[in-house]
Amino acid sequence: MTPGGPPVVVLGVRRSGTTLLRVMLDRHSQLAVPDESYFVPQLADRHLRRVDVDDFLDDLRRLNTLAEWDVPLEKVRARLRDGMPIGAAIAAVYTVYAEERGKQRWGDKTPMYMQNLRLLERLFPDALFVHLIRDGRDAALSFLAMPRGIVTETWMHPRTPAEFACQWRTEVAAARRLGGRVGRRYLELRYEDLVADADAALRTVCAFAGLEYEPAMLDYAGNVDVSAKPHQQRLEQPPSKGVRDWRTQMPAAGVSAFEHIAGDLLGDLGYETSRSPDVAGRAQRAWYDTRAVAWRGASFALRRSFLWRRRHPVLRG
Repeated sequence: MTPGGPPVVVLGVRRSGTTLLRVMLDRHSQLAVPDESYFVPQLADRHLRRVDVDDFLDDLRRLNTLAEWDVPLEKVRARLRDGMPIGAAIAAVYTVYAEERGKQRWGDKTPMYMQNLRLLERLFPDALFVHLIRDGRDAALSFLAMPRGIVTETWMHPRTPAEFACQWRTEVAAARRLGGRVGRRYLELRYEDLVADADAALRTVCAFAGLEYEPAMLDYAGNVDVSAKPHQQRLEQPPSKGVRDWRTQMPAAGVSAFEHIAGDLLGDLGYETSRSPDVAGRAQRAWYDTRAVAWRGASFALRRSFLWRRRHPVLRG
C-alpha cells in the first residue's frame, strides 16, 4: 500500500477540464497533485519491473519535470533500494514531492497517460482513478483552438474534429474499461457537472478519495500562476458553464465528422447525438489504432536504447 494513502489519479482526454480539477484537488491540505509529469511511461520502459538505484537516479537527473518540480533527489534516494518494483520507485518521487509541500498524499494529472492505463494500473495497484469526461465535441473545439506550440506533441497531434474524435473515443472507452476492472477504485465525473456545481462535485471526489472536504479547494481563482500558460488563463476566474458550445461554435461538417466516429459513445454517455459510426468512421478508428500501436512500439525501443540518455542529458548534479 502507498504510504500516506492511495494516490489519486485524474484521468481525462486533453481539454476535458482535468487542469481545473487538478488545481482544486491540489489546494487540499493533505493532497499534492502536480501539473503534468510525463515521465512515468519513460521510467517504466527504462527499468521494466525492478530498479537499480544508481541507474534510476541517473535517469531522474535527466528529467525536465523533476528539475521544474525541484524534487530533492537525495530524499528520493533515501526511499529507494536495489530490486524494488519500478512502481514503488516512481511513487517515491511523488511522495517526496508531496512531503516537500507539507502533504501526506499525492496524485497525478497527465492526459497523455490515457494511452497508458494498464501501465498505471500495474504500477500503482491501490490508486484511485477519477475520470473526468467532457462532451468530446466541446473538448475538440477547445483543443483545436489552441495555438500551435502550446500543446505537447505526442505520437499524434489531432488537427481536425475527426482526428480528435478518434482519440477521444479510444481514450474515454479505455478509461471506462479500466473502471470495470478496478471497480470501486474508479469514479466517473462529468465536466459539465463540475462547472455547474463545483462544490457538490468536489464533495463527491473527496468522499471517494477518503478526504475531508475543504472549502478552500474552490478558492483557486487568482491564486494559480498561469503567467507562462496562455491556454490556462480561465483559471484566473471561477468555473463557468458554456465556455464552449459545439452547437453554435462547431461547423456542421465538423459535428458530422466527429459523430460518424464517436457518436455511439456520445450516446452511451447521455450526450445528444444524431449519428452513429459508419464504415468510414470505423476505418478511421482502425487507422488510428494501427498508428498508436506502431508509435508505442517505437517509443519503447527508443527508451530501451542508449539514444534515450543521449537525447536527455543530465540536468542536475
